[in-house]
Amino acid sequence: MSQVDSALVETLLTALGNAYAPYSSHPVAAVMECPDGQQFAGCNVEVAHYKGLCAEASAISAMATAGQRELAKVYVMGPGEHLCTPCGDCRQRIREFATPDTQILVLSREGEVLKTYTMDTLLPDAFGPEQLPAR
Repeated sequence: MSQVDSALVETLLTALGNAYAPYSSHPVAAVMECPDGQQFAGCNVEVAHYKGLCAEASAISAMATAGQRELAKVYVMGPGEHLCTPCGDCRQRIREFATPDTQILVLSREGEVLKTYTMDTLLPDAFGPEQLPAR
């Protein structure tokens, strides 16, 4: 299996360490990479009423706040060696900014690529902006 850049692994590990997951004890980190190479990190933030913020949503929010609107790659890292894939809500969030070429990579804590997805494999037959009436 392939390995990602060590600087990216450090960014993900830092975000993973900053995750606020007192209820699930399941920290997650994500990095959204834009076509120009800019990267935006995020971590999950849980709250007592169980409607927290996923790592992917956190990173996408940072990306959108910076004015970016397209994803080249998405990196997700969970707390263990198992696949920690984006939840259904985050798959739809990623879909909003993805292209057919966007890669979604799920990593181990060591930065090993456990699995790579395209948007079509992550969320087949997805509903997207093109299904909505033009404004």
